[in-house]
Amino acid sequence: MSAIHTWACFLLCLSFASPDKTPDIIVTCLMSGECVLPCSFPPGSEETIEWFKQEVVVYKFEREEKDDNDSSEEHFKHEQFAGRATIFPHLVARGNATLILMRSGLKDRGTYRCHVHTSSSEHNAKVIVKVEAPIRGLSLVLSRLSGYEEMKCSVRDVYPPPRVSWATEPPTFEDLRPVTRMRADKQGLYSVDSRLKRLNGQPNLIYICKVTTSYGGPSWTASLREREIRGTEGRDLTIPCHAPPSLNKPFLHWSFTNGEDTSLILTYDSQSGNSVSLRPWDNHVELDGYAVPFGDGSLRLMDPKHLQHTGSYTCVFSMPYITHTERTELTIDNYDVDRTTADKPSYWWIVGLVVALLVVALAGMLAYLKVKGLPSKSRKDPEAVTELHLVKDSSADSHLNESSPLTVGGTNGPSAPPTGSQIT
Repeated sequence: MSAIHTWACFLLCLSFASPDKTPDIIVTCLMSGECVLPCSFPPGSEETIEWFKQEVVVYKFEREEKDDNDSSEEHFKHEQFAGRATIFPHLVARGNATLILMRSGLKDRGTYRCHVHTSSSEHNAKVIVKVEAPIRGLSLVLSRLSGYEEMKCSVRDVYPPPRVSWATEPPTFEDLRPVTRMRADKQGLYSVDSRLKRLNGQPNLIYICKVTTSYGGPSWTASLREREIRGTEGRDLTIPCHAPPSLNKPFLHWSFTNGEDTSLILTYDSQSGNSVSLRPWDNHVELDGYAVPFGDGSLRLMDPKHLQHTGSYTCVFSMPYITHTERTELTIDNYDVDRTTADKPSYWWIVGLVVALLVVALAGMLAYLKVKGLPSKSRKDPEAVTELHLVKDSSADSHLNESSPLTVGGTNGPSAPPTGSQIT
């Protein structure tokens, strides 16, 4: 309440600074919070304060001075403000008629008029009240519920209805065609879902969703990158995570999801340099604290195991109104099956040994036969030599009979003496 008191006094001083004309004051109040409607007037006595909304009296306060005793009374003229509206009675004598609205809602929006009547003057002031339900958080996830991959950007319980815009990093030449849906609940608060189909052939794109409000509050930005990598059991690997250049000394948060269970791996505060890693991850992960303030939050995973470390790793860089998320699906290849197979009795080596022995035995036998056959070739068989000579002689006689013109008789008998000639 002291903060409200200070704010009311500040507005009172501003109003006194320009007594000739009281400008309209625009006040933006937060949903379900306290709303301060400032009103100041020249101090007097026997004040009657009335607050109007759309020219209908909603609150009235009267103070009377009798025998050096002050008596005051306040009246709620509208059920909407019963038990929620009040002023500072002890400040009325100082010229402060500021109205406090507690648990403000969208129904409190509108134009209010403060009317003060004193024993010496009258005063009027106009206050325009806006009620805002600011953005408390922004969600950006990858969804596959529609049968294809799409980025889903969501914000809840916001007023006035926000504006949603999309971008990618690096920029793409393709047209981004998001589909945005808004719906209001019974209180008038909006929930927004904006979906953007993931672009084909560009797996390393960063998708950026930005949400702004018409009341000029801070814009919220969320960005997301999805990737898949594989690792080998027992071999160290690095899970990459890089923030956009716009983030300066962000807060880093690493988590792991395997099925439905989510566990915190570590956190790192770039402002203080404090790092906290939780069990059982403290013996399996390593982070370069010097690189995090510059946007490199890559995680070193040491001695990974198939069952323990296969899953989804989420890295989140965060600053006020800005978050960047990188989600990595990591698969650690399981070599336990291969090692189990190798440890089982195998009989292939016996087959190989038998084949090798057979080859060696066959080679030895051939070598033995070759060595044993060399002397037999050097000794000559008499019968074989005789048959060879007979074949050669027969062949020579045949050639001689065919080629000699003097041969008249057959080849199997002696030649007969020639007829028709006689020697004298």
